[in-house]
Amino acid sequence: MRAAISKSILFLLLIVSSGVAYAQNTGKVIEQRTVKGTILNHPVSYTIYLPADYDKSERSYPVVYLLHGYTDDNTGWLQFGEVNRYADKAIADGTIPPMIIVMPDADSTWYINSYDGKEKFEDFFIKEFMPTIEKMYRIKGEKRYRGVAGLSMGGYGTMIYALKYPELFAAAAPLSAAVWMMML
Repeated sequence: MRAAISKSILFLLLIVSSGVAYAQNTGKVIEQRTVKGTILNHPVSYTIYLPADYDKSERSYPVVYLLHGYTDDNTGWLQFGEVNRYADKAIADGTIPPMIIVMPDADSTWYINSYDGKEKFEDFFIKEFMPTIEKMYRIKGEKRYRGVAGLSMGGYGTMIYALKYPELFAAAAPLSAAVWMMML
C-alpha cells in the first residue's frame, strides 16, 4: 500500500513539474496595446507575442508582422489561429528561433492607402508603426531579421509590402491572399 502511495505521489510530482517546465517555456501575449502616430487620426491597436525568455534576457529578436484577414482584428491570429501555441512549440522544437510576433489591427483598410487619401494605413504601417514597435521592443531592426505574413486581406497586404518594400523584409508569406484581376 505504501509503495502504491509513493508511486502515486511521484507520478503527481512528475505531472506538476512537467507542467511547470512547460509553463516556463511559453511566450507572453499582450492583447491590447496601441500606437498613435501623426499619419492616422486614430490610434491603432496591436497584439504582440514575446518569446518565453524575453523578460529574462537582454538579447534582441527577429520579428514577424502577422496581418489579419478581412473583418478580423489584431486578436484573430491569437484567438482563432492560436499563434502563440504554435510559436511556443516551434521554438521549443528548434524549428524557429525565439522571435517577436506583432499583429496590428488594420480594420478593413487592406493594409494600403485609400484612393481618396483619407486613410493612409500603408504609410502609417511603414513610416510609424514598424519604427515605433522596433524601438519599444528589443527587435533586430534589420531586413534579414524581419518578415511579414498574412491571411486573405492580410495576405494581400503581405504581397503589397513585400513587392513595394523589398528592402524591409527578408521573408513574406501571403497565405490565401485576396487578389483580384482587373479586366481592361
